[in-house]
Amino acid sequence: MKLGVVMDPIETINFKKDSTLAMMLEAQSKNHQIFYIKTDSLFIDSGTAYASSSNIQLRNDPSDWFSLDEEKIIKLSELDAILMRQDPPFNSDYIYNTYVLEMALREGVHVFNNPRSLRDCNEKVFATEFPQCCTKHLVTSKKNLLTNFVLEYKDTVIKPLDGMGGASIFRLKSNDPNLNVILETITDHFSQKVMIQEYIPEISDGDKRILIINGEPMVAAIARIPAEGELRGNLAAGASAVARSLTERDMWICKEVGPSLVEKGLLLVGLDIIGDYLTEINVTSPTCFKEYKELCDIDVAKVFIEAVEEFSK
Repeated sequence: MKLGVVMDPIETINFKKDSTLAMMLEAQSKNHQIFYIKTDSLFIDSGTAYASSSNIQLRNDPSDWFSLDEEKIIKLSELDAILMRQDPPFNSDYIYNTYVLEMALREGVHVFNNPRSLRDCNEKVFATEFPQCCTKHLVTSKKNLLTNFVLEYKDTVIKPLDGMGGASIFRLKSNDPNLNVILETITDHFSQKVMIQEYIPEISDGDKRILIINGEPMVAAIARIPAEGELRGNLAAGASAVARSLTERDMWICKEVGPSLVEKGLLLVGLDIIGDYLTEINVTSPTCFKEYKELCDIDVAKVFIEAVEEFSK
């Protein structure tokens, strides 16, 4: 299989933690030819999708993990499958790349995750399509609605819709003297929609990441435990990772969400669950492959590449 991987600069990744590297190492072990495509290399020329690409060879060596052949321009239709692994933020550059990949999809290439669904499924807002799985929440830019929500639920969490890695997340209580200025700042003077949720105390037990492949969850979760004095259960914000068994509620949430993921062509997804509540559905570049392997002895990369092979036949 000729496998294209659209990703951020490979020299900047964290060798010990990077899930995209785990995917590529697994694909290489199965003798697939891997084409490395930088995120700024996709383009359209007269109705055809192209990219500047290099064949890449991977090594499981933290001091020297890759080498590249000469960069060449290829038609994306020459590939069998493409993995879209560009990290957030989900900005205009990301959106334009999905248009190029959607053209490749029409030309017969299998693209994971589906480019249109990457555009459609904002990781915060997509979760609101399953209100039965979520705590109380609100998406708005209106000052009065946000203020009333905080006053009603007393203890809340507010976050931007396009954030990543726990950036710009605030815990807001009804008696917070900085309530108005925080609302004003995070909404850019009430011009940008945000999500506000009822605070879930079980965050102290961890923000669980459950990886789902083709609608089916892995048989365990990775709980990200916030650092002392921290609200955010993000590894990028200093949280620590531990293995957790799936609860009945976790399994129920996965069953509620799974069919929609399959329908939308979202092959790989990461659910974030705090306590009994779904908080986010990560579709752009889900991670934690290495943590699943180290803590749960689950080889997610193997399961994922097998799924890519099956769908690319």
